[in-house]
Amino acid sequence: MTTTPDLAGTLASDVIICLDREGCDVARVPAAERRQELIDAAVTVIAERGVDGATTRRIAEQADAPLATLHYCFSSKELLFSAVFEHISGLYSEVLNSYDVQGDIAADARGLLCAVLDWYVGDPDMTVAIFELISWAQRQDSAKAIMVFDTALATVRSILADAASAAGRAIDLAKLDDLGYIVTVLSDGFAVQWATYGVAGRREVDLTVGALDAWVATHLDPDAGGAPIPSAVVESSSPAASGDGKTPGEPRVVNAFANLVSWVGDD
Repeated sequence: MTTTPDLAGTLASDVIICLDREGCDVARVPAAERRQELIDAAVTVIAERGVDGATTRRIAEQADAPLATLHYCFSSKELLFSAVFEHISGLYSEVLNSYDVQGDIAADARGLLCAVLDWYVGDPDMTVAIFELISWAQRQDSAKAIMVFDTALATVRSILADAASAAGRAIDLAKLDDLGYIVTVLSDGFAVQWATYGVAGRREVDLTVGALDAWVATHLDPDAGGAPIPSAVVESSSPAASGDGKTPGEPRVVNAFANLVSWVGDD
């Protein structure tokens, strides 16, 4: 293998061997670990510079990895960005599915909202990167961007439906869709405001959760809900701040993330 002035990488089974320019072995890193490092680095670079500024060279530098190693792990930037979307999708699902359902639709909707707000505030780079990627996808193919939100909505809707079933409560499917939509819209709106202003304390969380409470009080059968649970308390400093609205249709559980990306130059 021909080396370059940069450190070179080669694959040996499931281990990446990093070589210096003289061909000396300087590090052995499991391939899965190196891939995750590159994905994490991509999130950071996208948050700082946007999608267009997230070149493969910058991502490799952020990961402290040779550029050659990035190209061994991901044969194209399209595949890297696809992996980033899948990673984000997995984290989002983990946040929602880790919530301990109480069998009270109103309280569970509130709990899901608080869990997502806490996640957004806890990972500022991830939060900014999500909206950078969604905005970019909207410019590339709005239908695919909508699919991302539909996937999130379907996940929330499924959890709320399970909560209603566990409680033996009947809830109109249209109201269930509306409730899931309110949860996702409030969480996303909160994230954009926080990323812009850098303020996310009890007051901001309570205002957001209060909007959900107001909708529930007006539209949801009281027998399906319950007493409010405390809202999450999140504090953070400001992250780096870096469509037209569409009413979503019936939620579609699809792997939108892997199909969302297209090639962006790696100059």
